[in-house]
Amino acid sequence: MPQPLATRAPAKINLTLHVLGRRADGYHDLESLVAFAGTGDDLRLEPGPALALRVSGPTASLAGGDADNLVLKAGRLLTERFEGLAVGTFHLVKRLPVAAGIGGGSSDAAAALRLLARLNGLPLSHPAIREAARLTGADVPVCLEPQARMMRGAGEELGPALSLPRLFSVLVNPRVPVETPAVFKALGLQAGQALAGEPHPAVAGGSAGSLLDALKAARNDLEPPAGRVQPLIGEALRLVSETQGCRLVRMSGSGATVFGLYDDCETAAAASKRIAAWRPDWWVKATSLR
Repeated sequence: MPQPLATRAPAKINLTLHVLGRRADGYHDLESLVAFAGTGDDLRLEPGPALALRVSGPTASLAGGDADNLVLKAGRLLTERFEGLAVGTFHLVKRLPVAAGIGGGSSDAAAALRLLARLNGLPLSHPAIREAARLTGADVPVCLEPQARMMRGAGEELGPALSLPRLFSVLVNPRVPVETPAVFKALGLQAGQALAGEPHPAVAGGSAGSLLDALKAARNDLEPPAGRVQPLIGEALRLVSETQGCRLVRMSGSGATVFGLYDDCETAAAASKRIAAWRPDWWVKATSLR
């Protein structure tokens, strides 16, 4: 019997998120620099005769049932596209908040596809895996190989992996779910309408300072409408901005998670402790992004 396989499903952080406009098909064209955090969920696959899922961990109760959990959705989509796929029972340890703008469910689904690929000796470039990722959700393809890169279109256009310097960060979520469709509705773009704004700055390797300068020249266009949908996002942004040494504060994805960037891990850890003391009921995590 094959041994269990395991992987981390890291949080996905949108360091930038420019909305270019709304397409005729209703989807929004985006341009986003995505990085991945050192914190995340954990997923294990125990080979067996059928697809199944067990969930534990601090946010397990919010992860959804079998019918709508993205881990099983991704697995089922792959079995439909690859005859004789070896499967088994997934054990998900859920730590990340849900509906939080950090791709928790998408990263879990991508992790499931990675484990199934490993179990079956398939490369992640296999067409069945790529198609299953695309059909599972817009953020799943970028999470399949969790490396920093530009993401464009509705998530289907992925740039090459980028070697970014490590960024020291604090992630803060006020433990309120924010549904992405509600945020795009609040943005208010009609089909075929573009959103004005400065173009996305060029991003390359180099120092953390040069990357920070590029990030400051960018934005998250979903931050204002998300703040209208859930005012606690504004409070989280304010609290992070008031911590000592915060170089940049921004919302990730469609919220409600916000992040602050700092010069070193000690400053980030101190900021995390202070925010947790201010809001002990919130999810607060010091981590690094790459």
